[in-house]
Amino acid sequence: MIDRRPEAIARCAQSDDISQAVRFAADRAIYPAVRAGGHNVAGTAMVEGGLVIDVSRMKRITVDLQARTATAETGLSWGEVDNETCSHGLATTGGLVSSTGIAGLMLGGGIGWLMGRRGLACDNTLAYEMATTDGQLILATADSHPDLFGALKGGGGNSGVVTSITYHLHPIHTIALRRIVISVRARP
Repeated sequence: MIDRRPEAIARCAQSDDISQAVRFAADRAIYPAVRAGGHNVAGTAMVEGGLVIDVSRMKRITVDLQARTATAETGLSWGEVDNETCSHGLATTGGLVSSTGIAGLMLGGGIGWLMGRRGLACDNTLAYEMATTDGQLILATADSHPDLFGALKGGGGNSGVVTSITYHLHPIHTIALRRIVISVRARP
């Protein structure tokens, strides 16, 4: 669907790989694009003659039941996140389509099934781990790098490459839970 040919593709498995890829691109003045976990209909995950930083292998998610939070790597789709969080009776505003990647949705603001009660996806974010444009790994929160944190909450990208997102989870009613799980399982 997108006819662009990158010079190279960096297939990342962890945050340090992303950091190295960002530094590689900066050192060589190569334009980077990021391929995360979603469908990317806009085509921004491919770049002509540049470096594609592919994070689609990064699919770890950790749910903290006490804190009602989840930290998810940006190679995940919303279907994968919903499968994990809903198994604990928890959810957050996520994509309307299970193949949507969490990174693009969260960084773009994000609408989803729970937004009427819980706000946009970005309203539920607590932290963004990212490799900045110089390859430094940082954690942007309301208290640490607050300007960057605010910019990432619906402001899109171009500040670096987000490696994981921590967001607040909410208890969901069992009827809603069944609806979400059935919807996720019905899609590939």
